[in-house]
Amino acid sequence: MAVRVEKVDLPGIGFRHDVVTSNGRRISVVSHRDGAREIALFDEIDPDASTDSIPLSDQEAAALADLLGNSVSLSQVNALSEETVGLYTEHLLLSADSTYANRPLGDTKARTRTSVSIVAVVRDGSVIPSPKPDFVLEAGDSIVAVGTRQGLDKLAKIIADGTS
Repeated sequence: MAVRVEKVDLPGIGFRHDVVTSNGRRISVVSHRDGAREIALFDEIDPDASTDSIPLSDQEAAALADLLGNSVSLSQVNALSEETVGLYTEHLLLSADSTYANRPLGDTKARTRTSVSIVAVVRDGSVIPSPKPDFVLEAGDSIVAVGTRQGLDKLAKIIADGTS
């Protein structure tokens, strides 16, 4: 599905990027020349009439970008496993007594030992997509993995007690 994004120059202000939704609504990010930004909603009939705008600090913009990006990544992984026979997605909780708590993800050798891919880690409600081998796992992390049922079962055992 293609998404329509339009750029509108705003003389003396900056520019606006509009995402036009499938039902014709416009959600915009207005980028000011001074670095400020805001989210704006526009009238359904008049695309130049703003109905509301919300200024965002750097931290708020980063948090919103993370939330949207991470939720899309996880939904794409879940959709992939629903469409593919024999491929599963699973969340594995890393316990405090796991051999791999406070150790780099690469130490698990998960892909080599199980043919399973670790696609994300959920920590304290935040998603870390595509963690690299040097990413340090912590007790309480939820490891999001994709693979066969056999491979996921093997990874669960490795994560739980360090054995395969």
